[in-house]
Amino acid sequence: MIKFLSLVFISAVALTSVSHAQDVKGDAQAGEKKVAMCIGCHGIKGYQASFPVVYKVPKIAGQSMTYIQAALSEYKKGERKNTTMRAIATSLSDKDMADVAAYYSALGHDDSLVLPPKATEPEGEVAALVAKGACTSCHGANLSMPIGPAYPKIAGQYADYLLVALRSYKADEGLRVWGRANGVMGGVAKQFSTDELKLLAKYVSEQTGELATVPQSRFR
Repeated sequence: MIKFLSLVFISAVALTSVSHAQDVKGDAQAGEKKVAMCIGCHGIKGYQASFPVVYKVPKIAGQSMTYIQAALSEYKKGERKNTTMRAIATSLSDKDMADVAAYYSALGHDDSLVLPPKATEPEGEVAALVAKGACTSCHGANLSMPIGPAYPKIAGQYADYLLVALRSYKADEGLRVWGRANGVMGGVAKQFSTDELKLLAKYVSEQTGELATVPQSRFR
């Protein structure tokens, strides 16, 4: 009961934090004309970033519009740490960010590109880790249907990106060189060793979801 009430409170705080982002409505068609700076990384399957840490850039096609919009805003404010993303986000207005978010959210909704969400029940050690982290409480039973638009879909996301993100959440503020602080995810990640986080990241990456990297025409 205590855990449920805590999640309700956390959900209310998270949804309040993105209310400003939701005030600006995005247009996917307009967004298509504004993603030139995005496609060099997010439009190439398996493209790997090398600074400040090495990981495959995340799949964002099919992600929640609200989540993408809020993430761009956080990069612009410096609340998320990534030199490249902050430079890009700083060049965008609130309307630009809303349009880009609308474009990428709609881009993943193509049956020919992604499969419908389908969960594989965790077993053994992974099952215990998923239960301990209460991952489905926010990200949904199949990790692709979060309880609100403030939470990301994570099923099928690249394992190395997930691991770097989890380790960033786990790091203390003064030692964090990438990603963002988040009280909820920080508390979750700090429960696990690096090896356990690797198992979690691998499991999540193997789930079928709506996320995709959709190559743009110039990179096909």
